[in-house]
Amino acid sequence: MTKKRIADYGIRIGSGERGARNRITDVPGVKVGHATIRDARHRTGVTIILPCEDNPFPNKLTAASFVQNGFGKTVGLVQIDELGTLETPIALTNTLNTGLVADALVSVMAERCAAEHIPMRSINPVVGETNDSRLNDILDRAVHEEDVRRAIESAGEDFEEGDVGAGAGTVCHGLKGGIGSASRVLRIAGGVYTLGVLVQSNHGCLEELTIRGRRIGEEIMRAQNRRARQEPQDLGSIMMIVATDLPVSDRQLRRILKRCSVGLARCGSYLGHGSGDVMIGFSTANRMPAGGMHRVLQQQVLTEHSLEQAFFAVAEATEEAVLNSLVAAKPQTAEDGTRYDSLADYLSGGSYDLG
Repeated sequence: MTKKRIADYGIRIGSGERGARNRITDVPGVKVGHATIRDARHRTGVTIILPCEDNPFPNKLTAASFVQNGFGKTVGLVQIDELGTLETPIALTNTLNTGLVADALVSVMAERCAAEHIPMRSINPVVGETNDSRLNDILDRAVHEEDVRRAIESAGEDFEEGDVGAGAGTVCHGLKGGIGSASRVLRIAGGVYTLGVLVQSNHGCLEELTIRGRRIGEEIMRAQNRRARQEPQDLGSIMMIVATDLPVSDRQLRRILKRCSVGLARCGSYLGHGSGDVMIGFSTANRMPAGGMHRVLQQQVLTEHSLEQAFFAVAEATEEAVLNSLVAAKPQTAEDGTRYDSLADYLSGGSYDLG
């Protein structure tokens, strides 16, 4: 059964034009796949974002990253920031599986390059993470190479959201978090472009949860007769992946990424000490051929003024992606008995009607 999203409750986030699927895969060529591990000890997995149909290694994508708060263990961002390119799929998983997933990406890419007779002496795998230890025995490092391969094989334009893949064990604003996505269509200088966001939400505190300006987290706590902490705790991290076909430079893309934080703030996150807030983005428009030959490349990029729409779009799409992750996730109970509800549990009743 198809999971509901925030719009299914009559809650429209922002005024921007949505893509056909309202997912990151509205950007042509982008696909997403999951492998979920769910048993008595584990709720975890891996989510793969394929940035293009072809092999990204010989024809790299323009890329950038921005770390708002660096409480995290990502792989590959140093080279992205230095060279401004992406040459592998992007993987999301749990904190202690970053190394194993990065190793699996190397194996997958080495095999693909060998099969296509493409020389490869080094490669920069990109992996993001959040800590799902509240619902997962994270020390077991349960995600393995076969799971990465399974996620890649399952990748498509229509993909599941909520408590799947890298979102299987995450907690967001005190509720069950997970994978969420949204997209916006941009019309600039006679061209039509798409910008999509995918999040792995594992951040925030319930008392700060806000939807369209309404502090619904406080209302939920009052209904449960729960008192807010003297000091709120924004723990756990969020990964934000931005894809677009806008013709931008890596510097311009980084400017766009920074505005993801606007979407987080609208949902009530203040990007606390314990939350690693990491943004990774790529554009399919300007590709960079591999190799050390001297050459001059010609590229088209938008003017800086034209980025205004992209700033607006990425803020809206991030906000909606976070809320989609909360609505699509099913409730989970931890080993210590703590229950993490789904936001959908509260939106289906009339007292929380935000439409």
